[in-house]
Amino acid sequence: MPLSPLSRRRLMASSAAAFAAAGTLSPLKVFAAEPPSRAAALETMKKATTFMVEKAAYNGGYVWSYLPDFSRRWGEMEAFPTMIWVQPPGTATMGHLFLDAYHATGDAYYYEAACKAAQALIAIQHPAGGWNYLGDLAGETSLKKWYDTIGKNGWRLEEFQHYYGNATFDDAGTAESSQFLLRLYVEKKDKRFKPALDRALAFGLDSQYPVGGWPQRFPLKDEFHHHGRADYTGYITFNDDVAGENLKFLIMVWQALGDKRVLEPIRRAMDCFVLCQQPQPQPAWGLQHKVSDLKPAGARTYEPEAFASHTTGGNIAACMDFYELTGDPKFLARLGEALDWLDSIKVTPEIQKGRPYPTFIEIGTGKPLYIHRTGSNVVNGRYFADQNPHDTVIHYSSFRAVNVDGLRKRLAKLKATPPEVASQNSPLKGGLKALPKYFTTGDISVSDLNVGTLKADAGAAAPDKAAALIATLNAEGWWPTELKATSNPYIGDGSPTPAPGDFSQTRVGDATDTSPYITDTPKIGISTGGYIENMTALIKYIGSV
Repeated sequence: MPLSPLSRRRLMASSAAAFAAAGTLSPLKVFAAEPPSRAAALETMKKATTFMVEKAAYNGGYVWSYLPDFSRRWGEMEAFPTMIWVQPPGTATMGHLFLDAYHATGDAYYYEAACKAAQALIAIQHPAGGWNYLGDLAGETSLKKWYDTIGKNGWRLEEFQHYYGNATFDDAGTAESSQFLLRLYVEKKDKRFKPALDRALAFGLDSQYPVGGWPQRFPLKDEFHHHGRADYTGYITFNDDVAGENLKFLIMVWQALGDKRVLEPIRRAMDCFVLCQQPQPQPAWGLQHKVSDLKPAGARTYEPEAFASHTTGGNIAACMDFYELTGDPKFLARLGEALDWLDSIKVTPEIQKGRPYPTFIEIGTGKPLYIHRTGSNVVNGRYFADQNPHDTVIHYSSFRAVNVDGLRKRLAKLKATPPEVASQNSPLKGGLKALPKYFTTGDISVSDLNVGTLKADAGAAAPDKAAALIATLNAEGWWPTELKATSNPYIGDGSPTPAPGDFSQTRVGDATDTSPYITDTPKIGISTGGYIENMTALIKYIGSV
């Protein structure tokens, strides 16, 4: 049975249109007289992969996007040439794709590509067992230089403004790397990967709080008091599905290895969701919760101490997953309260902008909190929250879409389903089970800021889509993609004096802000996310011909 859909990425919106994801410069129209042959699809897959492995990769690792001459490259921020990115869709996502291609074709080239990606991840694995958002194969001195230049000047990317020297669970980087190493080890039981896998598992177990949740970063540190606020990285974290991704890894360990050490941590992690749901009249969750009293906590300066509508919706879905995993009705007991709370915070149509739920709700008053900013860069700029729903920042939505009706229907169905029936196919029951054959053919985020979320198709890829991908791979072996996201090169630290202009609703501030932004004049380049999406379509196609 496939793993329960715990990943935050399965809650995201569907991907851009197929041809747009293929990296088109203009609307693509390819009409094949007949479906392309399997051999043609395989040749395209191999050519594209050879380019990524032998030209784009740095010692087996990847970032998110590249200019064709490799003069600039980016993860979520611009990267040094010696850097690799862990944050999806980075090196571990590429490793998953290579394993999927190996399963689809039997070609050992893809398995070796996966091994190279794993070796790159192992080279930057923290001694405690986890991973940072990125790593620098040139060493820590180079990495610290990056943090002290590009990283600390990304105004809206506060998670990159301080070098902690530890590892993070944020954005699934550690969890996905751990999941990938497990898949790779299980494939052939290659002992080269077992020590790193053991460290990754130890990291997940050692970092878990007794109450069952996980901090955002570990080993714990209390260093970055941005604008006088507490360092949020030690709080119990639900944001970006930290707990869900860690649970997914532990469940995979149980499925594939039968390691009984994970069973109690799995149950504690699920129980933490129940414990952190707040009492009436606000029976919801925040992005993060304090370890001391389990109350909602603030995070980045544009993430106030408040309840979060999207996290509440995600946690409701997760608790329903837990009922299907365990058959324990306590996971359903208070979900109706949370759904009623979501209904109570909806805003009027003229405010909602298509998303009827304010992202943040103030503790106690129940009033929405909307996020604004002033200034022009990380030095002189600041974020603040108030009750004004207009002119909010555009890089972090103050409104969310939560499918409350769908959640209510699922809850009603589960309540009518006996526990033993609901959990009969749970991966926690029974002996060892094979891991899913494919990981990148489902709903995953391949967003490298140029492409979006990869949505699983109903069935095999259409022949015309495969024909388009075959036709648009260029002579060098990459799919030309508009790099919609770019960034200002580092030119020095920001000035204390704001630059002229209004940056309250822009993605980037003045010329010293190294945050990525959407450009009106995109260059053509190489997209890792686009490569993964296109390869996935071809994997589906060759399975049908």
